[in-house]
Amino acid sequence: MERQQDLISVIVPVYNIKEYIGRCVDSILAQSWGNLEVLLVDDGSTDGTGELIDELWSADEKIRIFHKANGGSSSARNLGIREARGKYLGFVDSDDYVEPFMYERLHLAIQETGMPIAQGGRREMDEQGNALPDICIPPEEELVYNSEAFLRELLQHKGDCSFCTKLIDKKLFEGHKFPEGKLNEDFYLLVQMLPEIKGIVSVPERVYTVFYKSGSNTRMDSEGHFSVEKFSTVYGDCVDNADMVTELVKKQYPRLEKTAMRFGLYQRMEYLLHIPIKDMKKANRQYTDIVRYLKRNRREVLKNAELTKKQKSYLLLFSVMPAAARKGHRWLKKRINAL
Repeated sequence: MERQQDLISVIVPVYNIKEYIGRCVDSILAQSWGNLEVLLVDDGSTDGTGELIDELWSADEKIRIFHKANGGSSSARNLGIREARGKYLGFVDSDDYVEPFMYERLHLAIQETGMPIAQGGRREMDEQGNALPDICIPPEEELVYNSEAFLRELLQHKGDCSFCTKLIDKKLFEGHKFPEGKLNEDFYLLVQMLPEIKGIVSVPERVYTVFYKSGSNTRMDSEGHFSVEKFSTVYGDCVDNADMVTELVKKQYPRLEKTAMRFGLYQRMEYLLHIPIKDMKKANRQYTDIVRYLKRNRREVLKNAELTKKQKSYLLLFSVMPAAARKGHRWLKKRINAL
């Protein structure tokens, strides 16, 4: 007699994505893993997406739907976690899609290694179907990382923090949830979970496609700049997460302190490389705090072996004359783009 498959719950936050939600759901329903439910959480859509997922629900018994007031992707995910019945959870963004073998492959990796999380490779695709440069490169063969090794990968900007590429034991969410009202929320939650688990198994197969639709994956305004509000929630949250992980490393992974320091410096450099020059003012509290931080840590910048010479140069310039350094960076980019 064939053993009953574990139930896998796939949670999809849905918001004003009528054009692509059908493709996303179809890719999940096409899974070779049979015992699966799809939780579509409508986060207050206003474009008819809510009505469309009602139709999808009526056509397939594996689909469960929930409608809620708009609260953001993390809020929708958290509702899905509370309602999920599965032993394992997966997450898919509503404009992305997955390979039909994804959850069977990840479940197999969990069973063979005993890890509570399995992750697969991803590909990045634009609207024309062109492959974009890899953000995270999958391993050539299946690898098991202990928690410290995987955190090192994240802090070196090599690892994939996205929950969308993963299958996760639901027990890990007991006492944890996605932070609401924040961006970079996957990094935050995964880092919180790492000290509680043995590790993560990573498989080489590319199982998930991130779809970049014009305007949907950028937070730029019409001139290519972040608005103050949007900017602070993007790079500001990244700096806050850097401080959070630095404190966690001190307590849990002291061997990673240099790596965590480098990560914090790098995140601050990214903030200063992207903030609109007009917002580099004393009235901007986060900006002034970051510049003061760099001034206090010039010695660390110089001696940190995990920073490149170029990164050190930028960080030292930003600690002395941040606005001038930023203007020079902007001029240099324009010159390079004009060539």
